[in-house]
Formats: sequence, C-alpha cells, structure tokens
Amino acid sequence: MTSTTVTIDGRSLTLEDLERVAIGTADIRLADDARPRVVASRQVVEDAMAEGRVIYGLTTGFGALADVVIPVERIRELQLNLIRSHAAGVGAPLPVPEARAVMVLRANVLAAGVSGVRPVLVDRLAALLAHGVTPIIPERGSVGASGDLAPLSHLALLLVGEGEAELRGGERVGGAEALRRTGLQPVVLEAKEGLALINGTQVMTGIGALALLGAERALDTAEVAGAMSLEALRGTPDAFDEAIQRVRPQPGQATSARMLRGLLDDSEIRESHRHGDPRVQDAYSLRCMPQAHGAARQGLAYVRAVLETELNSVTDNPLVFPEDGRILSGGNFHGQPVAQALDLAAIACADLAVISERRLARLVDPALSGLPAFLTPEPGVHSGLMMAQIVAASLVADIRLRAVPASVDSIPTDANREDHVSMGVGAAIKLREAVQLLQTVLALELMAAAQGLEFLAPLRPGRGVAEAHDQVRRRVPALAGDRVLAPDIAALETLVREGAFADICRRYAESA
Repeated sequence: MTSTTVTIDGRSLTLEDLERVAIGTADIRLADDARPRVVASRQVVEDAMAEGRVIYGLTTGFGALADVVIPVERIRELQLNLIRSHAAGVGAPLPVPEARAVMVLRANVLAAGVSGVRPVLVDRLAALLAHGVTPIIPERGSVGASGDLAPLSHLALLLVGEGEAELRGGERVGGAEALRRTGLQPVVLEAKEGLALINGTQVMTGIGALALLGAERALDTAEVAGAMSLEALRGTPDAFDEAIQRVRPQPGQATSARMLRGLLDDSEIRESHRHGDPRVQDAYSLRCMPQAHGAARQGLAYVRAVLETELNSVTDNPLVFPEDGRILSGGNFHGQPVAQALDLAAIACADLAVISERRLARLVDPALSGLPAFLTPEPGVHSGLMMAQIVAASLVADIRLRAVPASVDSIPTDANREDHVSMGVGAAIKLREAVQLLQTVLALELMAAAQGLEFLAPLRPGRGVAEAHDQVRRRVPALAGDRVLAPDIAALETLVREGAFADICRRYAESA
C-alpha cells in the first residue's frame, strides 16, 4: 500500500513525483478538473466519426498507410491491430520503476484532454499502478520519432488483456491473467484510442527522467568525493574562493565552489599545511573541480528543464482541441528535444567520471600523493587499492562510449514517411548506463579517499568530509590488509545510488 497519491492533470507533474510513483511510494489519480477536459476532447472525436470525416488515425491506416480509409464498422479492429502489430519490441524488459514511469507519463498525456480518448484509459492505468501490475516492456525497438511505438504498444497490450505483466512480488503472468487477478476488465479500444496510447515520447522521457535524478545525486556525490580526495591529498581550497568564481560568473561553477567550501569548512588537515607547504598549485583534477563539476551542473540543469517541460507535454498525434473542435495532425511525437538533452546528460556524466578517476589515480600513486603506495600500510606484501584504480579506468572507457550522441544518428523508416528520427530511447538507455558507471567510479573514489584520510589521523578533515568519511566507514572498514573489495564497492555503490552523500553535500552547501 502506497502512502500518497499524485494527482495528474497533464500540466503539473514533477520529476520528483514521477520518481515516487515509479519506485512505488505513490499512486496516481486523474484530477477532478481534468476529467471534463478529457470528456470534451473525446466528444470532438465522436462528432467527427458521426459526420463521417476522414481523419488520420481515426478512419485511416497509419504511417505510410495513412491514405487507406477504414470503414466505420472496422475501427475497433483497426485500433487493436495497431497495438498488436506494433508490439515488436526486443531486448531486456524495462526495470519495473522505468516501466511504471512510462505508465505515469502516458496517463499524464491523456489527462491533458487533447488526445480524444475516454477517461477510462487514464483510470485503468492508475488502477494498474495501484495494484502493482507492470507491463513487460522490451527496451529496444523505438526510433523515437512517431513516438516510442514499439515499447508503448507493449504497455497498451496489457490494457486490452494481452501481452505480459509483472505482479507485485515479481511473478510474471499473461496480461489477461494479470487483469483477472486485480478484478479489472480488458479495455475495448474505440476510435483513436490505440494510437493515443502509443504515439509519444514517454519511454525515452521515463527512462531519461529517472536517470537524470540519479545523475543529479551522482553530481552532488562528486563534490563530496572530490572534497574528500582534496583533504587526503592535502590540497588547498583556495581555488574555491568566492572571489574567483565571481569574476567568471558561470552559475554551475559558483554552486560547485560553494558546495566544496561548505564540505571543507573547519578542516584541521588544511590548517596543518597552510604555512610552509612547498607546493604552489594543485593538479587540475583538484583545483578545477568548480569549473568541471560546474559545467556538468549547468548541463544537467538544462536537461532538467527540457524533461520538466516534456513531462507535461502532449506528444500524441493527431491532437484534438475541444475549444474549437479542430483535429490537427502535427509532429509533437518527435523525440529530438529529449534525445539531444539526454545525450548532453551522458556527456556530463562521462566527464564527471573522468575527473573522478584522475583524483583516484593520484591517491594511489605515492609519487603524487605522499601517501603509502596504493593506500596500504604494507605495500608489496599487500596490493591495497591498486585494482580500484584499474577498475575505475575500465569503467571510464565504458562511459566514454555512452557519451557518443545517439540523437545525430537518424535512420529513415516506414517506407521513408518517417525520414528523420531521434533515436531518443537509445539516448535514454545510454544515459541510464552512464549514470550507473559514474556511480561506481565515485564509489571507488570515495573508498580510496576515505582510506587516504586514515593516514592523516588524528587530524580531522572538514566537517562535511568528516561526516562523509563516517558514512563510508559505517559500511566499509579501513583497509588494514588485502581483502576482497567487490562487496565494499557494492556497498558504497548503494550509498551513492540512494543519495546518502548527495544529502550530505546539500546540507553543507546551505551552510557555506
């Protein structure tokens, strides 16, 4: 049983609300004031059908078959055949949170009241979410132009009692059985409704939105990991001074510098080498954290703005406008705005991983760190964290591949009717993978930086760094001798993914 309900109206859904429903801590319901709009839009469709008008998607075939007029008595058959024929997705199923996010977003599109469908479609999606019934949606097969047709068709199959679903608890059953167990009847699709369920950018947006939230938490974690590495390497925070940021007023840079100052405040380690230190400047991976992290921060802020708009956008086709009775065919289903933004997010994640790995490499190199080789008390007999840097290097190579844009790789489809496509789902999957890789690289840096601080005890680092160090040590003990590192890495990955370090960063930023 979930604790809250998110009211959807096609206009006010937030990324945070989407995530709550996706992870199962909230349900959705159609807003009271949205229902009349949905009904009014549907009435326009009913009137058009009664008049015998020829309208794309209502009384015609689809895509390159748009010139084929369909008899009225075969409209229901047309809509069901559309779903069946387009459910051609391949590959692994979307994880349950992503599939639930897609359901929320599709319901929110229909709730806007310009898709020409009955409210029952929104209500049925809400009921499935409340019962913990999730459609099995293969993640690959969309080119992201005439909507995410293939994956969304697998969602629509569940509504008509076909396809497959995963129940709460993980059992996988047929769509008809899933509806039977929840006491729901299959929906009989009327004119326009099959098309309205599958035409849009909800798969790329759902995957991308959850990945973005993970990327934002990883970015704040990068500030913590960087500050901890700076302390372990006895670097200087002078480069983070507000005056330096003021004369290059990039907002992301200023925010990152403020976060770093907050994390490093009241550091005994800093005071121990303030005077008489022969080093003049730190390496760029330390000194330029505000500039590099800040660039990622601005990039992700842009992506957030695009996705916040897309959450509450109608990407159906054709669109039905009840205020003047018009039914207009356009191109809102094209995913280029989202695809380009998600590509940018993957680039930002890749660069955060690159600079994190460079800090990690300095920590384990005694020539650069002044610390024992590979951060082990007994180098030689023990290898310490040698493999941590090697693993990080391999992950950086992987994440660089995910930074190659998908949105420039258009391939014409559908007998050249769809001659420019966005590849937005590919961009979203790449971003999801990039975020996961970044989380692991940051976990490795946190492990090494925390170990580096052990050699500087009893000197205490800045208050925020000290709290993060304590967080690491609650899950991963200090390395006295060699042991299997994989469980330690997994434990820190979980903390990074859950936002434990991001929470620390945000609290100390507020006090800076």
